[in-house]
Amino acid sequence: MRRTLLNLRIALRSLGSFKLRTSLAVLGVFFGTFSLIVVSNLADSLALKTEQEINNLGNNLVVVLSGQVRRYGPNVPLISRAMTLTPGDAEAILESLPAAAQVSPSGIKAFPVRRGSTVLKSVTVNGVTANFSDVRNLPVADGRPITDEDDRLLRKVVLIGSGTAEKLFGGENPIGKSILIRRVPCEVIGVMVEKGADIAGSDQDNHIFIPLNTFLRNFTNQENVNIIYVQAISTEAIGPLRGEIEALLRIRHGIRKDQKDDFGVVDLKEFTALKSRAMDLITVLGRIAAAASFLIGALGILSIMILIVNERRVEIGIRRAVGSRKRDIVLQFLMESSFISVSGGAIGMAAGFLMSLAIARILGYPASVSASGLLTAFAASVASGVLAGIYPSLKATTIHPVDIIRS
Repeated sequence: MRRTLLNLRIALRSLGSFKLRTSLAVLGVFFGTFSLIVVSNLADSLALKTEQEINNLGNNLVVVLSGQVRRYGPNVPLISRAMTLTPGDAEAILESLPAAAQVSPSGIKAFPVRRGSTVLKSVTVNGVTANFSDVRNLPVADGRPITDEDDRLLRKVVLIGSGTAEKLFGGENPIGKSILIRRVPCEVIGVMVEKGADIAGSDQDNHIFIPLNTFLRNFTNQENVNIIYVQAISTEAIGPLRGEIEALLRIRHGIRKDQKDDFGVVDLKEFTALKSRAMDLITVLGRIAAAASFLIGALGILSIMILIVNERRVEIGIRRAVGSRKRDIVLQFLMESSFISVSGGAIGMAAGFLMSLAIARILGYPASVSASGLLTAFAASVASGVLAGIYPSLKATTIHPVDIIRS
């Protein structure tokens, strides 16, 4: 034990004599540990964020979108967005396809909204059915939801997002009060729970929801909807249901075999898969960068240890002459390289932990810090230091006291 402590004191004194070299070697290990921890934690945070966004949109959801159609005529673009879906399409999906548990058609359009002197120039207004909250997983936080009777009687009642409520009413309770949507007075019957942005980046807290028939008759004066949300009976049923929806709507819309769909059917798993592939690429690149940093750090340790051995040949020879064993010399230099790697790894681990929390907070992602990831990065830093110190320590044992005395 005493010999070990003595070797440790000698190692620390030696590193202190080469402060700049030691600092550069520590910095290389630091960057490797830091980058590996940050990339791993960021990947985990993004995975949790994606899962939250999918859950915010709804469970087992398939989304049917109005598609692009070709139009011909003067002053008309060849390809434009068309309202090709109808509430009848939604009813047909629910009645014809057993895998569809619930269906909710929705119309979407931006309108100016006013309350007193407060004017919001463009707010997304959604015409929705009574089951919209269940299908889209958007419960009402305060007040009551839209009912089938509201939809049937064309009542001018609205649910507002928490962000819209804050902008129009501040801290005042909006329930029972009126707002103007495109000069049409509507009564606020409820406020939605705070949801934040969805997977497409749209802020769900700044939307307004009104009964679908009221939306179609009083605001758009048409029979078509923008989107149909279809909730599958299970996760396993999503894939087959998507194909069944496509086949059914092609028949209903009279689309021939040689024609493209005038609608789109989207499985939300596609968004998840796309984000996962992007994050996998980022993770791989980050790990490559971390490996490069560890390699640079190991080379730094190797170079500084070789320099130390060459510059301390006299000291090593004298120590050997007075009785130091080869294993003492090996232990001393391994301690020096280990100290560099442990210092860089510890600092990198602490900085990576704090940076992961900071990035998650700035981006609004759920914080995720993996204990196994921290230990793996630290173990990699220690291993790089130990491996880099083996060759210089063995080289030091080849120095013979006789050669030093002769020189």
